[in-house]
Amino acid sequence: MTTPILKNIRVLDLSRVLAGPLCGQLLADLGADVIKVERPGSGDDSRAWGPPYLAGTNGEPTAESAFYCAYNRGKRSITIDLGKPAGRDLVKQFAASCDVVLENYKAGTLERYGLGYDELSKCNPRLIYCSITGFGQTGPYRSRPGYDTIIQAMGGLMSITGLQEGAPGAGPVRVGIALTDFMTGLYATIAVQSALLRRAETGKGQYIDLALMDVQVSALSAVAMNYLVSGHVPTRRGNRLPTVYPSDAFRCQDGHLMVIVGNDQQFSRFCEAAGIGNLVADPRFQTNAMRVKNADALSALISEALAIRRVDEWLPIFEKAGVACGPINNIAQVFEDPQVKARQMLMELAHPLSGKIPGIANPIRFSESPIQYERAPPLLGQHTAEVLEEILGLREPEIVALKASGAIG
Repeated sequence: MTTPILKNIRVLDLSRVLAGPLCGQLLADLGADVIKVERPGSGDDSRAWGPPYLAGTNGEPTAESAFYCAYNRGKRSITIDLGKPAGRDLVKQFAASCDVVLENYKAGTLERYGLGYDELSKCNPRLIYCSITGFGQTGPYRSRPGYDTIIQAMGGLMSITGLQEGAPGAGPVRVGIALTDFMTGLYATIAVQSALLRRAETGKGQYIDLALMDVQVSALSAVAMNYLVSGHVPTRRGNRLPTVYPSDAFRCQDGHLMVIVGNDQQFSRFCEAAGIGNLVADPRFQTNAMRVKNADALSALISEALAIRRVDEWLPIFEKAGVACGPINNIAQVFEDPQVKARQMLMELAHPLSGKIPGIANPIRFSESPIQYERAPPLLGQHTAEVLEEILGLREPEIVALKASGAIG
């Protein structure tokens, strides 16, 4: 068995819900020892974000929500009450022996507990401390809570997501997953690993200030650049790309097919394959610029042509013609897709309450150090005694006393 990339890295994960826990899970996938610190009694807020909940071996629902399980595999859970001085002291002791701290409390919260970067770095100058908030540690919104959908709205994403103005049902729409949270978790993982590389050179840790709002603005990318260069404010276009057409979802007999045609040669092949070869010579559609300008008219003609067959009939026809297309799958169909199965994106982990649970695999494929999945999402406080003994050297009487004081659960 190969050695995991982050085998010797220890992470103290004080975060909850999504962006921070996702970062912790990715670091655990890469081999880090991730210790998840949770509130005694209730734990991570997302534990209660159900249904659905995992089913136990008796078929009855457990207290483990599917949402929580999506972002917390590979970790060890300990319960500490940060409201207790003894609990805060435990966090300081852990930070002294950890490489990374992850947290997503509101700006200033952990500083008031004496658990901010300035304080913890005094006892561990090598510490990398990553704070994830809605709006960052500076600026007029620093004290605001930042939920993903709020950031999608404020950061421009919802303004360009949804049906075009004037279409039935038009209006701003959130993306179907917590995309900004997810991207922030990815950026946090990149930032932490970069800081670890820097520390290998300098011997010194550093503070990382990561904001969901900043991530969302960055993710506007080419759409934002189009505005900055042209001065034209982007609008909602449904499934259409703003600069290429055909690029749309077309209804077939039994579902929808997403088609993108990137140049004039592809358009010619697409039309011939779809049985509408006469459109190639139509002056309205002879260049991409003209097709974009006359997208509504072209869409109606393509829709009429594609409606006569099933999705699975069109796919081999367009594949043979070299046309980029794909079915719009529901989630069940995604996991039945031959490509998804071939890439082993669905995996299973042993679980103490359910026997085994499904999981979505990490998409990274290393040639020399493949990702190893060793721990299911932990039960609340499952590893408290184990971690206190292993890392801090506490013995049973000390652990019993901490539990009696309420500092741990």
